[in-house]
Amino acid sequence: MSVSGVRPVVFIHGLWMHSSSWDPWVELFSASGYRAQAPGWPGDGPTPEATRANPDELNNRGVAEVTAHYTELIAALPTPPVVIGHSFGGLIAQQLLAAGSAAACVAIAPAQFKGVLALPPAQLRSALPVLGKPWLRGKTWAHSADSYHRSFANGVPREESDQLFADYAIPAPAKPLFQAAVANFVPGSEAQVDTAAERGPLLMFAGGLDRTVPVATVRAAHKLQSRNPGVTELVVLPDRCHSMSADHGWRELADTALQFLEKNLPDVPPGS
Repeated sequence: MSVSGVRPVVFIHGLWMHSSSWDPWVELFSASGYRAQAPGWPGDGPTPEATRANPDELNNRGVAEVTAHYTELIAALPTPPVVIGHSFGGLIAQQLLAAGSAAACVAIAPAQFKGVLALPPAQLRSALPVLGKPWLRGKTWAHSADSYHRSFANGVPREESDQLFADYAIPAPAKPLFQAAVANFVPGSEAQVDTAAERGPLLMFAGGLDRTVPVATVRAAHKLQSRNPGVTELVVLPDRCHSMSADHGWRELADTALQFLEKNLPDVPPGS
């Protein structure tokens, strides 16, 4: 029985992108034989437009709440899924993998977790509009088209950045950013991953042009994850930025992920 015959896949978006940004991935993985879905965060509307119209529904949503939301969704599946996450979705996906809720994980430009010490200047500049306003901690914050192109989709032409912004951008809770920023100073931080836990294979992507989660940050996380005996791989794409999971080059990542899973993920037991 091929692994791609019955294995579920759950896609997890990060801050400022609606779950519909995963639609091309869901279509591709479904066509490859997986049972793919991209549920949103608690508080997300069914569409980007609906989410933009009700941003307060996302107020004060933190990492633990979002992880618990996906844990509950996964518990209803017949077998542990592959989890594929972008940005904070990549952090949450790693938590699910470490907890045994997932069979494998693909983390695309994952937000830093407790123990990651790298903090490049570009990342600081990208986060400053939120972290520089502590009163936003329990609120939401939304990119403008300008800030989105400057720090999120800086590696694609402005026309494409504006189209991504129009199609997928949503307000996002500021709380996860604050949690990750102080994780190394907070005992029991919600933004931590048990890198020593027995786990399945993990693939990480980093973009050389990424200003939101720069390659140095992902490399530092990969170094910690590589101490685990489980399969751990890092792919660095020099010419890609933080929008790489949704922009014109998404297929390169998706095909690489499919190949990684086919190679490293064992078959689902019969009857699952």
